[in-house]
Amino acid sequence: MSTLLKPPVNSTDHIRGNSNAPLELVEYGDFECSDCGHAYPIIKTIQQALGDDLKFVFRNFPLTQIHPHAVNAAVAAEAAALQNKFWEMHDMILQNQKHLESEDLLLYAIKIGLDPNQFENDMQNNALRAKVEADFESGVRSGVNRTPSFFINGVKYEGASEANELIYYLKNKLSEVGSNF
Repeated sequence: MSTLLKPPVNSTDHIRGNSNAPLELVEYGDFECSDCGHAYPIIKTIQQALGDDLKFVFRNFPLTQIHPHAVNAAVAAEAAALQNKFWEMHDMILQNQKHLESEDLLLYAIKIGLDPNQFENDMQNNALRAKVEADFESGVRSGVNRTPSFFINGVKYEGASEANELIYYLKNKLSEVGSNF
């Protein structure tokens, strides 16, 4: 039985790539998770390989029991989104997973060109914590039980998350949906 993405991708999500692409890859990730760090360059490779045929979405799924910095890192990415720099912060955090203290997050904010005062204020914004919690809850409803977890066109992907396997699966999926695109 397939597990479906709940809710489907919507205006509250962060989308990278062609929003009308025939392939939609959603990752539930934890910024402090080493497996998510391992998946990061794989996703980049997939994005390059599939180009305009792929829409990539990231949803927060901080595993707070084992990753004490995961929520703050997720809130930092959401705070960056308020200055239209979600993806820059997403990338910066995943490239620097071992350094996620508050001071590190502020340095990343400055490095990617955010207004540091606004960033620090936004880090205290309860609405951003609520967004992270809403992402997490949607993951729970969607059957996410580890990070990273992927959904392809709304269905949970249970295969290997190495580049070759994912690209192969996505290209096969593209050939299935291609005639409808």
